[in-house]
Amino acid sequence: MNIYVEMLIAIVLSMTVSYLLVFPVMKLAVKWKMMDYPELRKIHKEVTPRMGGLAIFGGAAAGILFIRPELPYIVPICIGAIIIVLTGLFDDRFQIRPIMKLGGQVLAAAILILSGLKVDVLSIPFIGMVALNDPISILFTFFWIIGITNAINLIDGLDGLAAGVSTISLISIAVMALAIEPQVAIVYLCVVLIGSNIGFLFHNFYPARIYMGDTGSLFLGYSMAVISMVGLFKNVTLFSFVIPIIVLAIPVFDTVFSILRRLINKQKIMMPDNKHIHYQILAAGFSHRATVLVIYAFSAVFGFLALLFSLTSFGISLIITFVLLLLLHLFAEMTGVVYKGKRPLIDLFTKDDKKKQEEH
Repeated sequence: MNIYVEMLIAIVLSMTVSYLLVFPVMKLAVKWKMMDYPELRKIHKEVTPRMGGLAIFGGAAAGILFIRPELPYIVPICIGAIIIVLTGLFDDRFQIRPIMKLGGQVLAAAILILSGLKVDVLSIPFIGMVALNDPISILFTFFWIIGITNAINLIDGLDGLAAGVSTISLISIAVMALAIEPQVAIVYLCVVLIGSNIGFLFHNFYPARIYMGDTGSLFLGYSMAVISMVGLFKNVTLFSFVIPIIVLAIPVFDTVFSILRRLINKQKIMMPDNKHIHYQILAAGFSHRATVLVIYAFSAVFGFLALLFSLTSFGISLIITFVLLLLLHLFAEMTGVVYKGKRPLIDLFTKDDKKKQEEH
């Protein structure tokens, strides 16, 4: 069977299974009291079922069983995914302590590392290839898996946000894995997750009828971490160290800026707040739906820049680097990390808009 036909069948299958699974999952969420209740820090006003991530996982599993990607680490990857999903389910049901939730992530990461799936070589822009010795390789792999898993978890604050941002990042990885140097197994993994995300988004986009909960956000974060490791870090001849970071820029830098902001303000790192990028865009006057679409657009821009970065010459790469730094500075201002909350660059743009409005 042609690989494109297989991919088409896989994405339709994953999407259909995910879409249909949402209905029984919603009933189970009500029965098992796995509901998300409105509170001061949250945006939604109605009690909403969570654990919708179970439908995403089911859709992805159906796609994997159909397409059966030939990947050396597929068994430990699947075992780790099951552990992550179970950890998310326990948290959605019992609101377990952060240390217990972290324990599940550590176990999943340990299984992958013990299986031999590690980042052992990095191709750093303008420096070249850097070999990582075992202790450093293990630590880097461990923190990458834990970091990306939690990064997706942290941006899951608005209807359709985590699923949409993950989908855009997966599309970027799939394009690079297929167009630059074909890595069919990686494309297959991306395709089944894209399909299951889209199926879920039919129910989750604003106004959401169900939330993915930690079941979904942890699973998507874990999946993104693994795919970027196998599909980007491993292909050192074409992809550099910064490519996975650019592709996942929204969740990565929102997490980094959240940690920095809490350190600057002398708050606990794990303490939740309403200073994430999506809350800041909402506070600027955008609607719920518009805020999600703005972040989708940012994710698409970062994905496109990652693709350009992997294809272009040294001179163009420098220009892309400048654009990236400018975008990241905007992010830093939005999340209150720089200038003690002041926003000189954003104020510059808004002042121009105000002048135009006054002239009219």
